[in-house]
Amino acid sequence: MNNSGMKNEDVIKLAAEKNVKFIRLWFADITGQMKGFTITIDEMKHALEDGMGFDGSSIKGFARIDESDMVAIADPSTFMVLPYRPQDKAVAGMLCDLVNPDRTPYEGDSRYILKKQLAKLKRLGYTYYVGPELEFFIFKDEKSTQTIDEGGYFDITTLDAGNEVRRETILTLEEMGIDVEYSHHEAAPSQHEIDLRYTDGMTMADIVMVYRMVVKEIAQLKGVYASFMPKPIFGVNGSGMHTHQSIFKGDKNLFFDPADKYHLSREAKAYIAGILEHSKEITLVCNQWVNSYKRLVPGYEAPVYICWARRNRSSLVRVPMYQPGKEKSTRIEFRSPDPACNPYLAFACMVAAGMKGINDKYPLREPLERDVYHLSLDETKELKIECLPGSLVEAIEVAESSKLLKDVLGPHVFNNLIMSKRIEWDEYRKQVHDYELKTYLPLL
Repeated sequence: MNNSGMKNEDVIKLAAEKNVKFIRLWFADITGQMKGFTITIDEMKHALEDGMGFDGSSIKGFARIDESDMVAIADPSTFMVLPYRPQDKAVAGMLCDLVNPDRTPYEGDSRYILKKQLAKLKRLGYTYYVGPELEFFIFKDEKSTQTIDEGGYFDITTLDAGNEVRRETILTLEEMGIDVEYSHHEAAPSQHEIDLRYTDGMTMADIVMVYRMVVKEIAQLKGVYASFMPKPIFGVNGSGMHTHQSIFKGDKNLFFDPADKYHLSREAKAYIAGILEHSKEITLVCNQWVNSYKRLVPGYEAPVYICWARRNRSSLVRVPMYQPGKEKSTRIEFRSPDPACNPYLAFACMVAAGMKGINDKYPLREPLERDVYHLSLDETKELKIECLPGSLVEAIEVAESSKLLKDVLGPHVFNNLIMSKRIEWDEYRKQVHDYELKTYLPLL
């Protein structure tokens, strides 16, 4: 997606060269699910200049039925031809900005929420860079969690359909202009990871949306099913989206300080402190599903305890060790988000929390280089280590009282997200689960 300089006329010319006949116009609903519709090449100029009208009343978290008209304006910088579709009558795609009929920004557009946060940084001369690591499972089909390999972490000898999906996905992403850093088999059977090369926050949020779609579509072409569900299988690691992030001012990494014993600047430390301080509040956005909290339990590499470290991967925030000559690589890694989040909202909340730490000069405690999972309850109390919310309803309750979350999301998205998640929790708690039947039916 290296099209930052592309203008409308460039896209129209490129589409003609590539024999594009259909264009998918994409956008995210409030939960980050990819939505969209397809237009023909004849409508492309109109989509770029004036936008395409559609009814948003049936999209989760969008407009009420009495104010449902909205317009999707295609962003030329996101134009890409889909290489896995027939090329004689090619299909392309573009992400869209959503506006009201009067062309004012639509307050329910996740992309707009992130744009607003990044505009604040731009006024300070800052750029927010992100590099997420998205994990996913590949199953035999969408109706079960039947694995297709017994591989483990970094295994390279599992000659299976999963490796083939990973290979084809990487080749496809690269053809689409999306840079991949590396990939590998993850810790659990049938679990894989493809890491994206870091770029600015808006571009990366767009890439995450496209990446998840491509993984699923390539898997489908291979006759298997890819899932970004945070914890699909009991007893093995869930899937996370460890998010590496840094702030630059021009070409200078604002997080690096050669004189500090951790090589972290005052801004980096305050940024970490902001993430830690507001981590509970933004958990609802970074871990938005009932299933997300089946992953956030001790013992499966998912962070639960609110602390930071350099080597300790049980911490919520990890700072990768400094390598001489690699000052630009100084970054923090926020380890709690999962790959089923809305990347626009998640990145907006992360950078807002971190920047609040910088702006308000939050102090940072010393790192905790101990395996937090094995600390006793008394030890965690003594060290004053708090936990992330343990369930969706806990996350909702914390989020409801968060001023930071209300400010970042705005009233429309905030209220709709809370309402949507309360409905989800109510539906979940009314169900009778296998655990209850196995545990209680023989006894009660």
